[in-house]
Amino acid sequence: MVSSFVSSPQDSSTPFDRIGGQARIDALVDSFYRRMDTLPEAKVIRDMHADDLGPVGEVLKRYLGEWLGGPKLYSQERGHPRLRMRHRHFQIGPAERDAWMLCMQGAVEEVIDDPALRSQLLNSFYKLADWVRNDDGNPHDAHN
Repeated sequence: MVSSFVSSPQDSSTPFDRIGGQARIDALVDSFYRRMDTLPEAKVIRDMHADDLGPVGEVLKRYLGEWLGGPKLYSQERGHPRLRMRHRHFQIGPAERDAWMLCMQGAVEEVIDDPALRSQLLNSFYKLADWVRNDDGNPHDAHN
């Protein structure tokens, strides 16, 4: 289970601190959803969302803040993340994971200046996105 971002043992600061706190996480999420809303390659995941991305963006800001070592605002409001359960009504396979990662990679590259932190974040985001998948994308394995 992917429940939180793992910090480097050599560095006592949290990724939340290294990113620059909640304001930078907010900028990351805003950049992510701007990409989701405009990139043609993201249509597969954009179509899963309501017209107004504002409310889901606020949830992701609180989740990522906590996941990266910041205040526990998400769990105080919504309880345990239970990401698989919360996403189970969406079909999430490799195409959806990759579209999500395309948006997140662009956001990380735009907002995060430190190359080592960018790499660490993208690796962790990929593991998170892959863990939420509930469809392997193989049409031969479709359940009836």
